[in-house]
Amino acid sequence: MQKYETGSFAQLSSLEEVSLRVTFCHNFDIFKAMLMDLDQTHTRRIRFIKLFPDQCTVTSDPFEILEELHVLSNFTIVDTLINSTVMVKLLQNIWKSSFEELEFLNITYNEDTSYGFQFPSQNHTLSLRAIVFNGVNHYQYRYPTINMSMDLISQLTYMKFSGTGMNILPCNLISVIPSLQILDLSNNLLDDTGFWWYLCSYARVFPSLRQLSLSNNRFSDLAYISKRTNEMKVLMSLDLSFNSIRIGDPCSWPSHLTELNLSHNNLGDDVFHYLSPHFQKIDLSKTGISVIPQDVHSLFPRLTHLVLSFNSIQLIPSDLHAPVLRTLFVDQNAITSIEQAALQGLSSLRTLKAGNNPFVCDCDSFWFVSMLNKDVLPDWPLDYTCSSPPSLAGKYLDSYKPGKLSCLPGLQAAVALPVTAAIIAALAIIFYVCDGVWYTKMLWVWIRVKRRSAKQAGKLMNNTFHYHAFISYSQHDCTWVSTELVPTMEGAGLSICIHERDFVPGQWIVDNIISSVESSYKTIFILSEHFVQSEWCNYELFFAQHRAISVNDDSLVFILLEPIPPDSLPKKFLRLRTLLRQKTYLEWPKDETKKKVFWSSLRSILQTADKSMVLKEVAFDIADNALLLNA
Repeated sequence: MQKYETGSFAQLSSLEEVSLRVTFCHNFDIFKAMLMDLDQTHTRRIRFIKLFPDQCTVTSDPFEILEELHVLSNFTIVDTLINSTVMVKLLQNIWKSSFEELEFLNITYNEDTSYGFQFPSQNHTLSLRAIVFNGVNHYQYRYPTINMSMDLISQLTYMKFSGTGMNILPCNLISVIPSLQILDLSNNLLDDTGFWWYLCSYARVFPSLRQLSLSNNRFSDLAYISKRTNEMKVLMSLDLSFNSIRIGDPCSWPSHLTELNLSHNNLGDDVFHYLSPHFQKIDLSKTGISVIPQDVHSLFPRLTHLVLSFNSIQLIPSDLHAPVLRTLFVDQNAITSIEQAALQGLSSLRTLKAGNNPFVCDCDSFWFVSMLNKDVLPDWPLDYTCSSPPSLAGKYLDSYKPGKLSCLPGLQAAVALPVTAAIIAALAIIFYVCDGVWYTKMLWVWIRVKRRSAKQAGKLMNNTFHYHAFISYSQHDCTWVSTELVPTMEGAGLSICIHERDFVPGQWIVDNIISSVESSYKTIFILSEHFVQSEWCNYELFFAQHRAISVNDDSLVFILLEPIPPDSLPKKFLRLRTLLRQKTYLEWPKDETKKKVFWSSLRSILQTADKSMVLKEVAFDIADNALLLNA
């Protein structure tokens, strides 16, 4: 920059922070004019990048204007080579100014005098509260020579020496800063004994220290570290990330230490048992953890923040109980789904970071996608994608819309129960209308017949039929049977079986029916309107039909006592309808002249051959078929 018009920056009244990549070497009038104008804009922070060229020799005092500034509070120099003589001039003017923070970021320090850094005594009141050295490259390959009274910075509350190559803590110098509350010594070469040097008393060195960062150093023994932190009486936060920490001996943490960062150390699942129950904030990112302990609340009853990012955790336990936990980070793990039960024990949870996990887009993720309040997810939805099934891989989780009916068992039951009840009711109605009860009874009796036939198959080989015919009739037709049919047939020398006379007393009626049908050469059915209404007649028809099919004979005889149209028969007599269409039946005539023909036809049906011979052959057929059925 060759020219600057005074007052230009002063017109920008709303500036709060300014970064200037402007290089000066000899003419610092522009530099001073800029600072004066920025002080009028109420700017608080000013950052100079490449303030001096590498080969510049500064002979004047470019920082003498700092004493006249009253609003600027933060002065930062970035990526600049600074000689020791320029550093002395800068600090002398900072001490006289109202600046509260001085920062050096990625600078190169060069001692251009043989005596190094010599800082004279100052008599002015110190306003400076924070000094930051973050990245110091040494122009000479040796330790710098520093001669400065640390009493001048006795009011500092924040100090950072990061990336300076420090391997031993200068505790004798730091011990004169009793007000120091925050100390950042990250990215150095410190180890356990280099920081806790045996010549130092740390109870005296850090009487007010509350936050200590030892990140990215060479610390290793967690038990030793926990023991030495007891000497820091008010220490609340300790950062040990990016070290080589190992666990072995039991740890003894002070009760006042409530925050611990152990991220990026290979510790494993056992690390939880080496921590303090007083911890409120724990960072265990990338520590080789695979399981979240279920007893988190008993281990850490005051825990409010737990960071477990970049591990191998596969699930959040459903019985995890941590009622005071407010922040949980489980991003970059191996979690495939987060169920509602996993977060029920976290009643105070306000922030959940769970992105970049291999979520499975199925019903296990339904609650998380559809019902969880997304206000607790700071990384939703960009960090949440499906890993499987393959058809959804790579898609954002918020685009997955599972159906409630397919994923909610309770809703499925609420829908399925009425539907099932309706189907059962419909089947029950159909079952009742179609005489299902009767068919069920017949099935049970058919099973009994089959078992009876199997047991008595051998006996049939030597038996003859006892009756020419078994008469099946309704009780309402008993008058015609007893006065007309039975006397006529028995008068012709035929043996007739009727239930009123020939059933064995005390025996189950079904067994009587079966025995009578099996003991008779023919079974005569007296069909009438009363017959189709009789349940026992239905059984007798069923048994006789079953027997006729089993022995492949023509043993059924039908007599229509009165006209019965086949289509008028009930549905359960479907087989009888078919038989009446296929078989010839006898009709009881009203005309007296035709009755002689009726009786003659009936006698001829029953008197087909010699009773003993014919019945013997039929018995053999029955036995053979029974054996086949049994096989």
